[in-house]
Amino acid sequence: MTFIILKNIAHPISFMNSTILLISFLMIANTLIGQNDFQSYNQYIKKADSLLFSKDYEKAAKTYSLAFESIGWKGAQKDRYNAACSWANFGNADSAFYQLDNIVTKAKYSDFEKISTDPNFISLRDDKRWGPLLSLVKENKEKLEAKYNKPLMTGLEDVFYEDQKYREQMDSVQKSYGWDSREMKSLMKLIGEKDSINLIKVKSILDKNGWLGPETVGARGSLTLFLVIQHADLPTQKKYLPMMREAAKNNKLQKNNLALIEDRVALREGQKQIYGSQIGRDPKTGNYFIFPLTDPDNVDKRRVEMGLPPLADYVAHWEIHWDIEQYKKELPMLEEKVKSLNP
Repeated sequence: MTFIILKNIAHPISFMNSTILLISFLMIANTLIGQNDFQSYNQYIKKADSLLFSKDYEKAAKTYSLAFESIGWKGAQKDRYNAACSWANFGNADSAFYQLDNIVTKAKYSDFEKISTDPNFISLRDDKRWGPLLSLVKENKEKLEAKYNKPLMTGLEDVFYEDQKYREQMDSVQKSYGWDSREMKSLMKLIGEKDSINLIKVKSILDKNGWLGPETVGARGSLTLFLVIQHADLPTQKKYLPMMREAAKNNKLQKNNLALIEDRVALREGQKQIYGSQIGRDPKTGNYFIFPLTDPDNVDKRRVEMGLPPLADYVAHWEIHWDIEQYKKELPMLEEKVKSLNP
């Protein structure tokens, strides 16, 4: 089977015997209220991010504000950070500090290295408020790291590197040699060998300690546990799925990551996916499609509960137009196609 990878945090799956390409896309979870609120917020954020990227800082800043207003002036940490970047670049220091103060004091933002070197905040560095703000970030970082299990963090850092190092090469190898090339097969073999070694290490950690959240091994350490199980065989995923469900309840695992595993296991067991996270590619036509999905009418309600964006926005990454009625009409044919591609 051949694979495709979208970003270095996307995860190819090898649970079928055909050349269908399965792709997962890790999305940042936002804690929002209601489906309509989520969609409105997400639309504003998408537009604001685009404006920030194109350096239209004034419009970006004001669009972020519209997003926050749409859900009662709440907002995800990453979005408030980007809003601060926009205001700082636009020259409105007061609004920039307002957003930064919010994430530092309320959300306990702790990435000192990032914020202290971010060129977006050059205009703020001579402001008398900058020093105290950085001190609070550093204090948050020290408090957070005081609770870390440093030996496990170090070990998981190595696992993360081995998990991602060779996957990051897939895109360039595919473009240079093709999916069915000797070079790609060699790379996939190496990835499989590294996955086997990483799985032994992660199983040992999980069996001894249970699921470890960011408060114990840091955000990357906890993500690494997820990535390794995400790349594991079906029996392993089924073994740790109850542990992951409990971890999500206790905020030790992001719900959007749990959604990916739930969908992946369901498909591997011959069932329909729940959240629409799994995208396939027909090897004959080259067209992408959404794997069989249960209850399409209410998929966005389920996605909201797991901190995922609307399905229409998600599948647009693969140039898929989400039409619920059309999908329901084509679903029986889609199920048959999947079966024929995976005897």
